[in-house]
Formats: sequence, C-alpha cells, structure tokens
Amino acid sequence: MTEVSSGSAPYIYVSTRMRVRKSKLIPREEYLRMLNMGLPELTRLVEEMEYKREIDELAASFSGVDLIENAVSWNLAKEYQRIIALAPGEMKGFTRDYLHKWDIQNILTILRGKQLGLSEGKIKAVLVPAGALDAAALDRMIAESSVERVVETLPIKAIADILSEGLPAALESRSFGDIENELYKYYYATLIKAARGGMKGGLPFLKYVMFEIDIKNIKNLFRVRAQVSKEADTMALWIEGGAFKPEELERLTTVESLDEVVDSLKKKVKVAVLADALEELREKKPVYAIESTLTSAQLGQMDKMSKRNPFSISPLLVYLERKRYEVANLRALARGKESGLSAEILEKYLVM
Repeated sequence: MTEVSSGSAPYIYVSTRMRVRKSKLIPREEYLRMLNMGLPELTRLVEEMEYKREIDELAASFSGVDLIENAVSWNLAKEYQRIIALAPGEMKGFTRDYLHKWDIQNILTILRGKQLGLSEGKIKAVLVPAGALDAAALDRMIAESSVERVVETLPIKAIADILSEGLPAALESRSFGDIENELYKYYYATLIKAARGGMKGGLPFLKYVMFEIDIKNIKNLFRVRAQVSKEADTMALWIEGGAFKPEELERLTTVESLDEVVDSLKKKVKVAVLADALEELREKKPVYAIESTLTSAQLGQMDKMSKRNPFSISPLLVYLERKRYEVANLRALARGKESGLSAEILEKYLVM
C-alpha cells in the first residue's frame, strides 16, 4: 500500500524539480534544426545533451542509429527510475502505476519478437525498462525458450493471468491484438481504482487518466475507420472509464459522414483543447496526422492541468510524457536519417 506523506512541502519540491527538468527538454526550433542534419551531426548533437553519459557508455557496443536509439531509450528508463525515487508518498504510488504501461509494452514486444523468431539482441534493442520490470528481469524473459515460457515465468501475476487466458487464441491467430486490448483495459482500470482510492492528489490524477482514455479511444476509432474492411467486431477494442461508452464508439466506426463523427464526439467532450483538435479532423487526414493532432491536444491539456494544479501529480505527469516524446522524436529522427527520408516527411512524424 502506498504511504501517505504529510504536508505540502514534498509536493512543492518535486513539482519544482519537474518544471526545471521540463525546461531542459528539446524545444521546437531545435527539432527544426535537427531535421536538416545528417546522422553523424545528429549523433554529435545528441551527445552534447542530457544523453552524453549513455552515448559514452554504449559507444563501444553500438554506432550510428543503433547508438542513438539505445542511448536515448536507456536514458529514459534511468530518468523514470530516478523520478520514482524522488516522488513522495502517494505521488510515488501514482507514478509507479502510471509507468506500468511500459511493462505492458515491453512484454508484448518480447512475445511478438519471439513469435517472429527475432534474435535476443534485436528484441532487447527496442525495450525500455521504465516500469516495474527492470533490465535484468526483461533479459531473463528474452532468454526464455518460448512464448509459453515467457508467460509462465512472468512475475506480474495480473498480467500473467490475462496472457495465460488469451495465449492459445493468440498463437492460433498469430496475433496478440486481443491480448493487448485486455492488458490496456486492466491498466486503465488499475489507474482509475488508484485515483479513486481517497489518497491526496487523486482527483487531478483521475481527470487526466479519463482524458487519456478518451484520447486512446478516439485514436483507435480513426484507425478502425481507416481500415478497408470494417466487418470485424471491434467492441473489445474500447476502454471504459472515459467520456464515451463502447457502444457509441462502435457505432461511429461505420458512420460514413466524417462531420457526423466529429459532431458526435464533440458533444461528449468537455475539454477545449480536444474539441479544437476534433474540429481539425473534419478534413480527411492520414492516420498518422490524426494521431499527431490528438497527441498534441493531450500534451496541451496536460500543461493546462499542471498550471491549474501546480503542486500535484500533474507537473510530474507532464514531464514523464514530454520526456517520452522527446526520446521518440530522437529515435524517429535517427531512423529516418538512416533511411534517407526527407526533412518534410520526417517532420510529420515528430511531436513538437
């Protein structure tokens, strides 16, 4: 059980530290400059940032794009663990619960990698040990002989139970999509339960979790609508706890009029930045552009919540997400440069 801290001083201290960290993140104008760099120049620039220690540590084992990807991911994992150690009382509990999403992502990556027959090195390169499962635990999972053994030895019982139940169907269909849906339902239900547990700071945390659920559901809605065939039953895809009922979202997957979809969503939305983002989606856009618009709305709302609740979990959540997207941007830039993508194309995939 999470311990309860006394007084507001720890919250003031941590919130201030998070704002200082956030101020050091890469600004938009720097990303625009990076878009016109070559990979060697980008690597040298990253080494001059907060990632220098990881670049130096890994330079003997990796080079080029692999060096950047591994260094920034390792930096992210270590930074998240430092923040957990820094957070006081119930804020620590909320932070651990929130970062549990990385355990889900890492577990699914290992299972999919093993199913595809990827080498241990290739699987490990894309993991981010930022949750409860540290690098040593993930290494043990990667070393297991089969998908079944990974599930059998998984130390997180709730996740192991979900995986065990859905594994036969997943192996038969060669898809972990249904299991992924169930894991994220469990994840968000856990966050809502923690937020409603009566602990200090629970209300701002709850509001953000519900908003994140809405964003995830809307992204999934537009992904489904973009598919050529919409005959499949997608009811299992929707996450409860936000503003939209699963039945409403399911109906909108087959509505032909984009204006009707946007109007229906906006009726339930109480967050101005999300309403504005939905308005931008009246014009048909590719899925990646839709997701970028919604992600920007999500980060914008987090910033507003942080300003309204300056000494709460909100500044910490803002930094966690902003840091996450900084790392994602750097990985995208490195991989895009190696693939020879133009600056114009790469820019569309960055969250700035």
